[in-house]
Amino acid sequence: MTLHRLNPEGLPPPVGFTHAVTAVGGRLVFLAGQTALDGEGRLVPGGLPEQFAQALSNLLAALRAAGGEPRDLARVTVYATDVAAYRACARQLGAVWRRLAGRDYPAMAVVGVTRLWDEAAVVELEGVAVVA
Repeated sequence: MTLHRLNPEGLPPPVGFTHAVTAVGGRLVFLAGQTALDGEGRLVPGGLPEQFAQALSNLLAALRAAGGEPRDLARVTVYATDVAAYRACARQLGAVWRRLAGRDYPAMAVVGVTRLWDEAAVVELEGVAVVA
C-alpha cells in the first residue's frame, strides 16, 4: 500500500495538512468521529489543546485496532465548535499532531459546528485511512 501526498504548485503552501492524497493498494478504514472522552467515557479536563490531544489519541487507537498507523491516514475532518479558537491554538494543535501522529499529514478540513454529540466537547475528529 502506498499513499502519495501531493501539494501542487499554484496552491498556497499547506500548513498542517496535505492538499491531496492518493492511495494505491490496501484496504479502506473509515474511522468514526472521536471526541475527548477517556476510557471511562468522561470528557478530559482542559481546553481545546487537551481535548484535541485526547480526540486524536482516540482516533489513532481505533486506527491501530484496524491494523493501521498514523501515516496511513488519508483524510481527517476536524469539527470544531469555535473555529476562531481553533485557529488561535493552531501552533499548539500542530505540536500535538506531530507528537502523536508524526509529520505525515493527511488531507484535512476544519468544519465549524454549533455543537457536538458530546455537548461539552469542543472538537471531534473523524478520518479515512488506507491500511496494507
